[in-house]
Amino acid sequence: MLQYHKLTEEEERIGKAVVEAVYLVHKELGPCLLERVYEVCFCHVLTKAGFETKRQLDIPIVFDGLIFEEGLRLDVIVNDLVICELKAVETINPVWVSQVISHLRLTDKRLGYLINFNVPLIKDGIKRFIR
Repeated sequence: MLQYHKLTEEEERIGKAVVEAVYLVHKELGPCLLERVYEVCFCHVLTKAGFETKRQLDIPIVFDGLIFEEGLRLDVIVNDLVICELKAVETINPVWVSQVISHLRLTDKRLGYLINFNVPLIKDGIKRFIR
C-alpha cells in the first residue's frame, strides 16, 4: 500500500486557488476555445489573486548523470509548487494522466492538475493528482 504524506498548507492553498481560477475562467469563457486562451486567462486570475505563475516552462531532465535542457515543458506552474496541465479537447487521452504523474515525479513536486476546459460542466474537467 502506498503511503502519501499530507500536502502542506501552502500546497492546499494553491490547489484551492487553482480550482477557483478554473471555475471562474470556465464560467466567463465557456468551452470550445483554444487552450492558449484558457492558459492566459487562468494565469491572469491566479496572478491577480497574488500567486506567481510561469507558463510554458522548460524543465531540464537529469538522466544517467547528465542534464538535458530540452526535457519537459510544463503548461503552468504556480508558486513553483503546483503543476497544471491544461487542455481544451473533446476527450482526455489517458497518456496525459501519466504525463502529469511523470511531471510531478521528475520535478519533485507533490500536487498537480489535469484540466480540460472543453467540457459543459467544469467539475468534470478537473483531475487532481498527489504524489
